[in-house]
Amino acid sequence: MIEKRQFYINGSWVDPKDGRDHQVINPSTEEACATISLGGQADTDAAVAAAKAALPAWMVTPVGDRIALVEKLMDRYNTRAADMAEAISMEMGAPIDMAAGQQTPAGSWHLKNFIRAAKGFEFDRPLNDRAPNDRIIYEAVGVAALITPWNWPMNQVTLKVGAAAIAGCTMVLKPSEESPLNAMIFAELMDEAGFPAGVFNLVNGDGVGVGTQLSAHPDVDMVSFTGSSRAGRLISKSAADTLKRVHLELGGKGANIIFADADEKAVKRGVLHCMNNTGQSCNAPTRMLVQRDIYDQAVEIAAETAAKVTVGSASDEGRHIGPVVNAVQFEKIQGMIEKGIEEGARLIAGGPGRPEGMNRGYFIRPTVFADCNNDMTIMREEIFGPVLSMMPFDTEEEAIKIANDTVYGLTNYVQTQDGTRANRLARALRSGMVEMNGTSRGAGAPFGGMKQSGNGREGGLWGIEDFLEIKSVSGWKPDA
Repeated sequence: MIEKRQFYINGSWVDPKDGRDHQVINPSTEEACATISLGGQADTDAAVAAAKAALPAWMVTPVGDRIALVEKLMDRYNTRAADMAEAISMEMGAPIDMAAGQQTPAGSWHLKNFIRAAKGFEFDRPLNDRAPNDRIIYEAVGVAALITPWNWPMNQVTLKVGAAAIAGCTMVLKPSEESPLNAMIFAELMDEAGFPAGVFNLVNGDGVGVGTQLSAHPDVDMVSFTGSSRAGRLISKSAADTLKRVHLELGGKGANIIFADADEKAVKRGVLHCMNNTGQSCNAPTRMLVQRDIYDQAVEIAAETAAKVTVGSASDEGRHIGPVVNAVQFEKIQGMIEKGIEEGARLIAGGPGRPEGMNRGYFIRPTVFADCNNDMTIMREEIFGPVLSMMPFDTEEEAIKIANDTVYGLTNYVQTQDGTRANRLARALRSGMVEMNGTSRGAGAPFGGMKQSGNGREGGLWGIEDFLEIKSVSGWKPDA
């Protein structure tokens, strides 16, 4: 049993002032793998105080020096990649090969992109050629509370910490209590990289406790949160009294629109993308809309593809999917599968219960429903598991209407060989991101949504800008 009860505050590992034990559960075995402490108000206050005290010196530290420290962090991160992958796999259930090949590398990839973006960004510049005595200065928002999820833990930690550090913010990180061990390794790396005391602090806790305390804290200037839309609403309400900036990366219900002229791998690609990370991705393409001309064929391909997706322990090597993170998620997903059957969707793969031969662990059968309509619960609500819902459409206009008929607006997907139509849909779809024909977003591209998928953007230049205030100065003396 791993014991990690301390918090990282003001440059040191310290014992909790107001902590209580919490067991981290291995979702493959349903057994405890670690014990951490969940902090209380005194721990939150200590971390915020350390960040507030460190802010004046850190925000005026030359940008080049801040970038250099992030470069050191990236170097240190890469030396601990194996430890990071092992922790992520054990605590949240990503198969070890996936944890090593996707989950962990996402962190170094984001840090690299922030470094590149920062080196080309002018933090202090003239307004324009016509106003040489007007100056635009970008400076840190201040003390930032960073609240991260369990599903892509290092992806989200680095998206927030890397941007905040370069922007000159000091920070308090509260990782998910479901997957805290990787974040504690990350805190060790921040220390090894040489960040000044108080710039980065970590307090473990749950949303009701430390999460709410950070959101409401008068000395926190900004909250950057990734998680469910329900939690995002609570954080916004908690932060409202102090009018702090709130950045939200929330849920999604992405539509994958497949036209009759799509490439032959489009359906298979969509199914596998939906199942990746056991369906626990906010940007997963969980609604597959297929043009009626090829709908029956697409249903057959989807069923065959899902049937070949294997499920196994996170500790096993291979290209299988692992368990979902905990018992609560397991029961929720089982309930959604039952709801799909009850509401009349046609089950073509998977279904309720664990996969054959499994009686322990939070394993879900890769499931596909066909003949859905957009009023069904499985088409409206985020399931956050390996469950795909399919429905046919006839015209481009109908596909757009169905895709946009959701409270979410994170990522939509388009599959067509007609470039003009693809571009037309990219403009018409109401989402922060649109990915077409299996082409991933480029390095440094912004990640984020609209509507109830949140606000703000993460990654690259846009991610750094979200941690910056814009100061407009007149009467500037250029030669002084």
